[in-house]
Amino acid sequence: MSKKRGLSLEEKREKMLQIFYESQDFFLLKELEKLGPGKGVITQSVKDVVQSLVDDDLVSKDKIGTSVYLWSPPSCAGNQVTKSQLRNVYWKLESDVQSSKRRLAELADQCNALKKGREESDEREEALSNLKKVEEKYNELKDEMAEYADNDPAAFEAMS
Repeated sequence: MSKKRGLSLEEKREKMLQIFYESQDFFLLKELEKLGPGKGVITQSVKDVVQSLVDDDLVSKDKIGTSVYLWSPPSCAGNQVTKSQLRNVYWKLESDVQSSKRRLAELADQCNALKKGREESDEREEALSNLKKVEEKYNELKDEMAEYADNDPAAFEAMS
C-alpha cells in the first residue's frame, strides 16, 4: 500500500496561483474551494493557502457588497517580491545602518583625538605662521633650483 505525500505549503501556493494566472478571472472563496482539489490542493486548506497569498500581496482581495472577490493577474507575477526576500533586504540594510553608526562613532572619536593638542593658542598661531614662512621659502628655493636644472652637471652627464 503506497501513501501519497501531501503538497507543501509552497507547492499549494503555486498551484493556487496557477488557477488565477490561467483563468485571469475573479473568484469567490467557494469557487476556489471547488477548483483547488483539481490542482491537488484539498478543500480544507484552500482558505489558508489563499490567505497566505493575500498576505504576501500575490493575490488581491476586495469586498463588494456581501461577497469577497479574489484575483491575481499574471502581469503582477513578475513584479512580486516574497516576504522572505523583503526580510533579507531589510536585515541587510539594518546591518549596514548599524555598521555605519559604529564607523561614525569611531570617526568621531578619532576626530576628537586629533583635536587634542591643536587647541587655539598664541603658541600655536606663532608656530603655524613660522611653518607658512618656511614653506614659502622652500617653494622659492625649489623654483630657483628648477631654473638652474639645465646647467646641472649630473643631468648633463646623464644625457651623454
